[in-house]
Amino acid sequence: MKKVCAYLSIVMILTLGFSNVAFAQKDEVKAKTESETTVSSTDTKTADVAQPATPAKEETQSFHQALKTKFIEGGVAWMTPILICMILGFALVIERVLYLNLATTNVDKLLKKVEDNVVKGNYEGAKEVCRNTRGPVASIFYQGLDRVDNGLEDVEKSITSYGGVQMAKLESNMSWIGLFIAIAPSLGFLGTVIGMVQAFDDIEKAGDISPTVVAGGMKVALLTTVFGLVTALILQVCYNYLLSKIESLVTTMEDSSISFMDILVKNRK
Repeated sequence: MKKVCAYLSIVMILTLGFSNVAFAQKDEVKAKTESETTVSSTDTKTADVAQPATPAKEETQSFHQALKTKFIEGGVAWMTPILICMILGFALVIERVLYLNLATTNVDKLLKKVEDNVVKGNYEGAKEVCRNTRGPVASIFYQGLDRVDNGLEDVEKSITSYGGVQMAKLESNMSWIGLFIAIAPSLGFLGTVIGMVQAFDDIEKAGDISPTVVAGGMKVALLTTVFGLVTALILQVCYNYLLSKIESLVTTMEDSSISFMDILVKNRK
């Protein structure tokens, strides 16, 4: 179920991202067409009626439209890899958030139920409680109860070993999120270098240094850097939140394991 949720999140985010790119390109073509139509109609009216033209009001773009415009101006070839990093990074963040939330357990309630069954000597009932409770803490308790007949030393080793397995599961995919955090600004800086090279090529061809000549290359250089850094910053915030969530779960696992061993020691026969 967790993998299905993660895959659905990835598909939805990819679909949304690429559709935005397509819509951005369509909006740009539409805007150019409307602009050309407006210019031609204005020229016709000026020729027919010798009246001073009224200055047209500039339409204010929404944040979403401005973002799409800047995406296209930055160069689709350089902005698309950054967008892919952001989409995949967010998909992994959503998957981790879902997994960690499902891994959260009411430990006090679980310990109380397990203790009630252990006091009565009903270890099978305690195992059933653990089976019906989701999360890594319940899984660790189950592994310990399953080896209680072999002695407390074997139970402790089992809890320690399986606790390491559960910690690895909690930290799964975190390295990939860290990779996208590092790649996004690197791609932005790469676009910056390419944009500067393009600007110098334009200067060499024109034989003159003017804002018009270098504007295109400089725009690619600056926009790719901005988008790369913004992507890395957002993913870094999500990454730190996930780390704090994992640390909280690991601390809960360790504390609950100690309490679980105390219950077994007190009720040892």
